[in-house]
Amino acid sequence: MAITIKSEEHIEKMRVAGQILKRLDEILRREIKPGITTAHLDKIAEEYIRSQGAEPSFKGYSGYPASICTSVNDEVVHGIPSNRKLKEGDIISIDMGSYIGGFHGDCARTYGVGEISENDQKLIEVTKQSFFEGIKFAKAGCHLHEIGAAIQKYVEENGFGVVRDYVGHGIGRHMHEDPAIPNYRQIGRGPKLLKGMVLAIEPMVTAGTYDVKVLDDGWTAVTLDGKNAAHYENTVVITDGEPMILTL
Repeated sequence: MAITIKSEEHIEKMRVAGQILKRLDEILRREIKPGITTAHLDKIAEEYIRSQGAEPSFKGYSGYPASICTSVNDEVVHGIPSNRKLKEGDIISIDMGSYIGGFHGDCARTYGVGEISENDQKLIEVTKQSFFEGIKFAKAGCHLHEIGAAIQKYVEENGFGVVRDYVGHGIGRHMHEDPAIPNYRQIGRGPKLLKGMVLAIEPMVTAGTYDVKVLDDGWTAVTLDGKNAAHYENTVVITDGEPMILTL
C-alpha cells in the first residue's frame, strides 16, 4: 500500500469521523471514576458512535472484540474492556476509532481515575506534549522521521521511555495505511511530507523500560517492568502551513 493523498472532500469526511471522537472523549472524561467498569465505558462508546451514524472502527478489526481499547496502568495498548472496575489512582488509556462516509478517524487519550500520583500526572502530560513537539514537523516539506525524533527527544529529556514495538500510521479509507510512524529516531529522514497526507500520530510513553510483552489474550500489551504507560493520539492532516488536527 502506497501513501495516499486525500482530497479536500476526503478530509472533510475524515473531519466528521474525528469530531465524533472529540465528543466521545468529552463524554468518557465525565464518566471515568472509581467503580466504573471498562466494559461499561465500551458500551457508552459504542452507543455514542452508532448514535452519530458511524461504526466503531475497532470492533471486529482483525478479530478485536470491542469498540474501544481500554489499557489500565501498565497496559500500553489494546487492553480489552471487561468487568474490571477502575480504582482511585489508576490511569486508563482509551484508544477510539470511528468509521463514517467511507473514512476512519482515530485518537487516544490517557485519563486519571480520581486522584493520581504526581509521577502519573507528569507521565500523562509529557505524553500529550510529546505529540505537540512531534507535530511541529508535521508540515509539507518536512520529513516523516523528524516527527519521531522530536517525540523521542522530548520524552527522554523528561525521564520517560518511548515504546518501540507499536507505532503510528497513515489513515483514511483503511484504519491502518502507509506510512508507519515511529515515535523514535530513525536512520535517514523518511519520506517527504506532502499536503493531503493524513497521519495518526500516537506517542506511547512508559515510566520505566520501553520494552513490552503481549498477554495471553493475544491483544493487551503491557510494560515488561510493570510500570505505568500513557498514550496520546490524534488524526493529523498535512497542509502547506500548520497541521490540521481532525480529532481536536
